[in-house]
Amino acid sequence: MKFRSIYLSLALALALASCGSSKITAEPIAIKTTITPKKADLTDAQEKRWSDLDLVKDTIPGMSVDRAYELLKGRKSKKVIVGIVDSGVDINHPELKPVVWTNTKEVADNGIDDDKNGYIDDIHGWNFLGNAEHENLEYVRILKKGDDGSDTYKRARAEYDKEMKEAQQGKMQMDFITKADQKIKAELKKDSYTADDLKNLKTTDQLITMVKPQFIHLLGTMTSEELAKEIQSGKEHYDNQLEYNLNEKFDGRKIVGDNPDDITDTKYGNNNVIGPVAEGAKHGTHVAGIIAQTRGNGVGGDGIASNNVEIMAVRAVPDGDEYDKDVALGIRYAVDNGAKVINGSFGKYYSTHSQWVYDAIKYAAEKDVLIVCAAGNEGMDLNADGKTVERYPNDSKVGGPEISDNFLTIGAISYNYGPELLANFSNYGKSEVDIFSPGVRIYATTPNNSYEYLQGTSMASPNAAGVAALIRSYYPTLTASQVKHIIMDSGIPVDIQVNLGGDPDDQRSFSELSRSGKIVNAYNAIILADKISREKK
Repeated sequence: MKFRSIYLSLALALALASCGSSKITAEPIAIKTTITPKKADLTDAQEKRWSDLDLVKDTIPGMSVDRAYELLKGRKSKKVIVGIVDSGVDINHPELKPVVWTNTKEVADNGIDDDKNGYIDDIHGWNFLGNAEHENLEYVRILKKGDDGSDTYKRARAEYDKEMKEAQQGKMQMDFITKADQKIKAELKKDSYTADDLKNLKTTDQLITMVKPQFIHLLGTMTSEELAKEIQSGKEHYDNQLEYNLNEKFDGRKIVGDNPDDITDTKYGNNNVIGPVAEGAKHGTHVAGIIAQTRGNGVGGDGIASNNVEIMAVRAVPDGDEYDKDVALGIRYAVDNGAKVINGSFGKYYSTHSQWVYDAIKYAAEKDVLIVCAAGNEGMDLNADGKTVERYPNDSKVGGPEISDNFLTIGAISYNYGPELLANFSNYGKSEVDIFSPGVRIYATTPNNSYEYLQGTSMASPNAAGVAALIRSYYPTLTASQVKHIIMDSGIPVDIQVNLGGDPDDQRSFSELSRSGKIVNAYNAIILADKISREKK
């Protein structure tokens, strides 16, 4: 299959000086070329670290991180604190433990707020959720407050009715599939089976007969153990939706003990940044690993900025929608304790106290802190028909002018350069998404000394945040705004037709899916950062 030619503005290294303070002498050159998509499957090694690879050298649309480190070899850097506002971080994971931020102004476990910042014994960050794990979605919380006749309430009610129906149907389907998997294992008399085992299975069981073609198809791309894991994950998703997220009788906040509608009520939470259950910190631990897991040890993936960062854990995202209060205070906590980059891999479509978050974003801007945030996984155009979809957090108050210049919104791409470049789940938008980075099958740390492939704009965001931290580490005089624009301006422009939402019959030029029309590229970003930092002197 042929693809149109693209013009890549790539900087190639012509010479590297050995002096740490020397100017990067690489000159950007324009390469006019047709990129031939990689036809063979990625090797295991490539798949585990494809974010680091290079579109031109490897025909894999990674961020050229390996090449960036070639440019930085021998140069001086300083540690950058990155705030991870998320579900919690397993700070005991061997790959993360060496890079976890420690509050040196606080004496551990003495029950005293030594640094007088309002948080007792906050050694490695703060847990704004306390012992809470599950939570309603925001529109469910709106419904619980009663019908006030507003358009917001009506929209929330319509969405609730739709989602409840889908969740009930989803649960029935997953229960059906779970039962089928159990029956297959019973008839085969083994817990692990292959596509050939299923093809050769003679059965009169109607349930097995119904799922057999689909299971055989799935077993062409995964093992039966992986399939069982996917089934269990789907089952848990719908169970949690019905029991917690959509359950109007469930009160997840009660255990926290604060008033989530009072921003001045700040004496809540605790210092257990992992959370009450380690598995509940899976999302945040994976996000932290993308940025900071050890490079080059051959164990997990490679952290984008592992040698140059300290990870500050801020637990504020439950299983359900986050509270605006926790997000706002979490951002302020990270800013006040030295973070220069904050990653926010979360989002929702309703917000009852959005101004608190806007104020926190502006506060971060005043303190020169860059916030990198995920664009969302609904596979939709956030600027469809010239209208802006309400999605929070954002920095533009629903289509208005930006409130500050320190906020970067990231969409997700896959490793398939061609029509499938845009991740089928990723949101996009000409004005609401700034740029894209790798977000499909990203390998990183998970709790209890484990590793997993996860995907989402939640994974794309820390990939970009890692590049931001790398820039701020080697070029600390650059402002948050400058780093934001360096990442956007230095990205690789892509002008090929891509599928929207995974639909080959619905295509658009990738260049029209974000403000920049580009993919984050660490190599180009370092060259531009070097140039701009010298112009400041």
